Amino acid sequence: MQRLSRRRFLKISAATFGAATAATQWKPIPGLAVASGPAAEKGIRTVATFCEQCFWRCGGIAYVRDGTLWKFEGNPKDPQSRGRLCPRGTGAVGAYYDPDRLQRPLVRVGERGKEQWKAVTWDEAFTYIAERMQKIKAEHGPESVAMFNHGIGVRFIQHVLKSWGVINIAGPSFAQCRGPRDVGFTLTFGSGLGSPEPTDIENTGCLVLIGSHLGENMHNLQVQEFARAVERRIPIIVVDPRFSVAASKARHWLPIKPGTDLALLLAWANVLVTEGRYDKAFVEKYGTGFDRFAAEVKQYTPEWAAAETGLDPNLIRATAREFAAHRPATIIHPGRRVNWYGDDTQRSRAIALLNALMGNWGRRGGLFLAAGVKVPAYPLPKYPASDKPLADNPNGERYPFADEAVTTGIREATLNGKPYPIKGWFVYSSNIMSALPNDAETLKAIQALDLLVVIDTLPSEIAGYADVVLPEVTFLERYDELLTGWGRQGWISLRQPVMEAPADQKPGWWMAKQLAAKLGIPECMPFKDIEEYLSWRVEKAGHSWATLKAEGVIQGEKKPITVEEGLELHFDTPSGKVEFWSEQLAKKGFDPVPKYRKHAEAPSGYFRMITGRAPVHTFTRTQSNPLLQDLMRENEVWLNAATAAKLGLANGQYVRLKNQDGVESDRVKVKATQRIRPDTVYLVYGFGQRNPMLKGAYRKGANAAKLTTRYETDPLMGGTSIHSNFVTFVKEA
Repeated sequence: MQRLSRRRFLKISAATFGAATAATQWKPIPGLAVASGPAAEKGIRTVATFCEQCFWRCGGIAYVRDGTLWKFEGNPKDPQSRGRLCPRGTGAVGAYYDPDRLQRPLVRVGERGKEQWKAVTWDEAFTYIAERMQKIKAEHGPESVAMFNHGIGVRFIQHVLKSWGVINIAGPSFAQCRGPRDVGFTLTFGSGLGSPEPTDIENTGCLVLIGSHLGENMHNLQVQEFARAVERRIPIIVVDPRFSVAASKARHWLPIKPGTDLALLLAWANVLVTEGRYDKAFVEKYGTGFDRFAAEVKQYTPEWAAAETGLDPNLIRATAREFAAHRPATIIHPGRRVNWYGDDTQRSRAIALLNALMGNWGRRGGLFLAAGVKVPAYPLPKYPASDKPLADNPNGERYPFADEAVTTGIREATLNGKPYPIKGWFVYSSNIMSALPNDAETLKAIQALDLLVVIDTLPSEIAGYADVVLPEVTFLERYDELLTGWGRQGWISLRQPVMEAPADQKPGWWMAKQLAAKLGIPECMPFKDIEEYLSWRVEKAGHSWATLKAEGVIQGEKKPITVEEGLELHFDTPSGKVEFWSEQLAKKGFDPVPKYRKHAEAPSGYFRMITGRAPVHTFTRTQSNPLLQDLMRENEVWLNAATAAKLGLANGQYVRLKNQDGVESDRVKVKATQRIRPDTVYLVYGFGQRNPMLKGAYRKGANAAKLTTRYETDPLMGGTSIHSNFVTFVKEA
């Protein structure tokens, strides 16, 4: 084994990729490291696969020219992309050529977080991991190893860990993203929304966006449909403290005071109910508790809401009438990254109730009921039973309506050892230093671990604290689990290798098979290789493996997804109805109808910080991608122009942000603009990377996650707020 300091590791990285660059004559970007395919390969080769630049997972076609990865574009057969990719998808070639990619398995030497490593073989890495896992199991039980993960690539590693006895597995996509939304809709309609959301923007007559930045978040199919909605000139209503791209296309922009969304939603409900502008037939046939709901919202008049939100009561009333006029072909968009203020399940439930008043559930132009496709599961051994509760939410007592694991709950169990010690973490493709709020708590929890394994393609910040770092290939170099998609029509998508790994990286399924053998449970991975596994599932479903490999996508049968197509509505709530008044919430001591409560105000001289996304980046995952980095290297802090003038700040000036707890950001440019409220600042999330191995992205811009030291926890399902912090400005010398 060879001992490597951080500096030595970086030198080896540069030398390896430098050699790869010299081996090819094609350099898409000056100085960019390139690994070419077989020297004998000539001409253009295409491979159908699906993207992993974000969770949307659009089908695409990769082009290889003379053995070198050339471009990636949409697959016209794919219902997610319809032949078109977003900027991040087309920039996927840059992920393959990223010079900062992890290349070899690394084991930590010295103090955790000092980033001193020794490069090891894969066998040595798995031996190290297995020995420490077995020690934890002997002392505490297998439940004391937990996992944080994101993405479809984790499927087989997750399976091996479950086969060994791991029960605590969580993804930030629940408590830090979509969980409050799905729980709010489940409490109302009996089912969540899934991904992608079944919004029939294609046929809607009116679209209402509340903090949903279509055109900036680049959810591909929705953005395509949104563009056509703009072209059709339907009324679009945008509620946002910032004049976003979506707001620039809207008939009505409501620059709401941050933290008061629920006041507006309840006022809209008041207008619909008191003026009789709701779908009475839908409510009568499918609803329950409407009278008590109506009595509750009677107090929330537009005039009352105006004082809370800063909006004109006439505008509140006019927009409610506008979207009611188009029911049921109206969508109050449920959003996605909705963990803002700590009461987000109730806020999302209010959005669900407004959609119910529109009668748009299962209706054309509203929220259709997504269709799927069935593929038989491969015959794998059953997982061992555990007599211990889940660590994040023991017996459902902490968060009674959480239907997935809560990441911060696992972190808390690691910190306090209750209900039992958590001594090992696996982290797959998730930079939890940025995904979870208050990274000081994450760092403290890490110090309590006996084992931290990070599996990723890039040296994320969390990798800097790992005991073992395992370098995975990018999605363009591997097979993964089948994608069985839900939408207007179900489909199957295949991810398959386009290129060989440029160094000693491996796919997740291969890692899982090696780890299973080291743990003494090889029987949990009974197939020879991933192609055997995938082809078995595809052919058992009655489809052609060869066709799927060639085309990348197989469409399922068309099924009714709206009432207009013959769909019969059913609601999997306790009452079997749409629950305007929720008995299950009341029984647990929560508000059966959402209630408005004020949130904390900014201290004097501070501004509420809100965050969002850029069309060319996916949070912290793409900042080092040389193609996407070239489009946006750093973020800016949006500040109202009048406020900037009062503070003596000029557009383009560098400043630092300091939050209410004294935490400072790296330097960031001021974007002085009239497109934001005077009491609010805005940052694109994911910048200000803190791992020096990410050389091109290191400390570029302000890291919003570092400023998120305070958070509120949603008592219903454990979601954590990201807009509970306030910042002021520190001028650069």
